[in-house]
Amino acid sequence: MEAFEHYLSAMQLHPVVDHFSVSLLMVAVLLDLIASMASTRLWLRYSAVTLMILGALAAGGSFFTGDMEADRIWNALGAPAKEVLKRHAELGEYLAIAFGVLALWRLMIETLGFMAGSRMIYLIVALVAVVVLGYSAHLGGVLVYDYGAGTALMAGVPVPNESASPSATPAAAPTTAGPIPTVSVPTPAPTTAAPSASGAAAESPPASAANTLTPSATSTPASATSM
Repeated sequence: MEAFEHYLSAMQLHPVVDHFSVSLLMVAVLLDLIASMASTRLWLRYSAVTLMILGALAAGGSFFTGDMEADRIWNALGAPAKEVLKRHAELGEYLAIAFGVLALWRLMIETLGFMAGSRMIYLIVALVAVVVLGYSAHLGGVLVYDYGAGTALMAGVPVPNESASPSATPAAAPTTAGPIPTVSVPTPAPTTAAPSASGAAAESPPASAANTLTPSATSTPASATSM
């Protein structure tokens, strides 16, 4: 039996069966409401009874497969996800029982004449049960889309374990803050500036002084002109 449950758990049947139970039961109650306003449409009443019976069976299968799925993923979930899963599992159990009773009740209304007077009470209770079913389905969506329950996302994220040894986690680096070191940048040594053009001009003799030192080539002696 344990090997069979392990085989069913590996097939991940809970989402499939869960969708069947939600759709079948909601359509069954909807058809019953329509049939109550169209009493001459007997096929609507028979369809509602058939869908309610099939939905009750699917609700039982949903609880059975969900229980196996919860055992498989329980240790990998955190505390908030476990609270949601616990509430979802409790509602699944209560709903499986409630829809089983409702299916039997609806069958008795259709087959036993003295139960026909409780039809309206049945519809009210069935509507309340469908609303609770919708809330339970919402919790299942929270488990999958918010916490990644049963998905590869949950398998890829490491989950802390209390039994893990302290050496398994690397030690954190010290966070003691110290003064920020300062770096001094040496200033370049002053370099000797190249002599400017005005300094070169000051060192060279003036042009007038050079002219006074060299005799003029155009001037001739006075004795040469008198001859």
